[in-house]
Formats: sequence, C-alpha cells, structure tokens
Amino acid sequence: MVFSKAFAVAFAALGGGLGIGILGSKAAEATGRNPGAATPILVISIILAALVEGIFILTAFAVSGI
Repeated sequence: MVFSKAFAVAFAALGGGLGIGILGSKAAEATGRNPGAATPILVISIILAALVEGIFILTAFAVSGI
C-alpha cells in the first residue's frame, strides 16, 4: 500500500475536524456548568478553533503537487 500526499491531507482534515468537534463539545459542556463564563469560553474557543484550522491549512499547502 502506498501512502500518498492525498492521504496525508485527508488525515490532517480528519484530525482538524475531530479537534474542532471535541473543542465545541467541551466548550458547550463548560458553558453548561458555568453560564456566567460564556463569553470568555467563547473567545477561547474561537481562538483555538482558528489555530486548529490553521494547522490544517498549513498541512494542505505544505503538501504541494497533489
């Protein structure tokens, strides 16, 4: 079996999707436990989601020539 560049990008996308999904789940759980902290939780969640997505975009562009 040959591991191609397309598989690397696919795994990076899968990892990014799972990471953002887990992040959203935990943010909703934290907001449910402490509704008064909803705004700081939202800000941190948006920043972390952008970082996770940025890692995927870097991976997609780093693997050139697909």
